[in-house]
Amino acid sequence: MSEKREEWLKDLLRLVDEGDQKKTEKQAKILEAAVEIFSEKGYSATSTSEIAQKAGVAEGTIFRHYKTKKDLLLAIAGPIAVKLVAPFLLNDFVKVIDSPYDRPKDFFRAIAKDRIAFARSNIKLIKILFNEVPFQPELLEQVKNLMTNIVVKRIENALQHFQQQGFIVEAPPWRIMRSASSMLIGMIVFHVFLRPDFPFDEDEEIERTLDLLFYGIAGRSEENAEE
Repeated sequence: MSEKREEWLKDLLRLVDEGDQKKTEKQAKILEAAVEIFSEKGYSATSTSEIAQKAGVAEGTIFRHYKTKKDLLLAIAGPIAVKLVAPFLLNDFVKVIDSPYDRPKDFFRAIAKDRIAFARSNIKLIKILFNEVPFQPELLEQVKNLMTNIVVKRIENALQHFQQQGFIVEAPPWRIMRSASSMLIGMIVFHVFLRPDFPFDEDEEIERTLDLLFYGIAGRSEENAEE
């Protein structure tokens, strides 16, 4: 375990302390160890004995604080889910979305830069969410509701603004969001999670991805063939 705690763990401990008795140093070590191993191996493949060994505590200590392994997962994933989408953590992201932009490309560029930086700073936590939240209905519903109320409505308002100005085609905002999020999330997943060692210029990669989003992949030969 690292002597100096990463910011994500400090944030997590602040979240799980809200409305509850402050966590002890042993509980903090258990949470840190669980995040490390859950993100590497996944929930199902992780044993409480592994967590205890990594945390430097007896296995019985875990069960004094968390009745089951699932309770331990929820103690992590619940606050993480809120951390990722609730206003507590989205303050900066909401500022990015709500800022005025002259062109829609500026809007999506700002979102791409903000989210790729966020993903790099929270790799372990995001891995747990991707791996576990889809199989935890209560957490999945919580994430969906918060995303809809906080993020989707704001992006929808921005898209409608650009549509009124004639910068974006007349199409349902959800369809535009689906296309944009697929491309931007795909870029982030590839470079941050799948191929973090892949050499690339971040600014150029964002620009080329936005070019594909706004102008498509058809070349001149394809255009001529349709005439």
